[in-house]
Amino acid sequence: MKSSFVAALLALSSLAAGAQVPTSPLTTIESLDVPRYMGTWYEIAKFPNAFQKKCVSATRAEYSMKADGTIQVVNRCKVLGGEFDEAIGTARQVGSATSPKLKVRFAPAWLSFLPFIWGDYWIIDLDPKMQLVAVSEPQRQYLWVLARTAKVDPAAYESLLGRLAQKGFDLRRLELTQQE
Repeated sequence: MKSSFVAALLALSSLAAGAQVPTSPLTTIESLDVPRYMGTWYEIAKFPNAFQKKCVSATRAEYSMKADGTIQVVNRCKVLGGEFDEAIGTARQVGSATSPKLKVRFAPAWLSFLPFIWGDYWIIDLDPKMQLVAVSEPQRQYLWVLARTAKVDPAAYESLLGRLAQKGFDLRRLELTQQE
């Protein structure tokens, strides 16, 4: 038992040593004009994740301001069989009124007092016309590339990928999203 535990630790440490871990903290954009950010964003690409596993195409997010100053988040995607799956959540800014750091939750409101219910949603890249955005979190485990349209200019996308690589993202993990 002890030798298998040691072997598992050695295997994990060698995997970790081989992984490229960024040494610098993840930076966000300077400020976010939240009202301009509201509306529909189409998922262009993402790092695969467990909570979107059943999504096969047509993934998008809709953001709208609520009367209490929070943001309603409605994520939709098409699943096998052609039906749509929808998740409704709430986001709130962390810091100033122009902070590009948000917290988002999809758990019921009565659980919102628990800090681990809220996930980081950091705007790390946004073009001046607010047409193409990259969203992540401090550990770089998650990454989404979103756009105002279902298709993006290839040159703008390639330029964004270059900036994401400079921020320490392993772009080999990036998976394109099929839009209709």
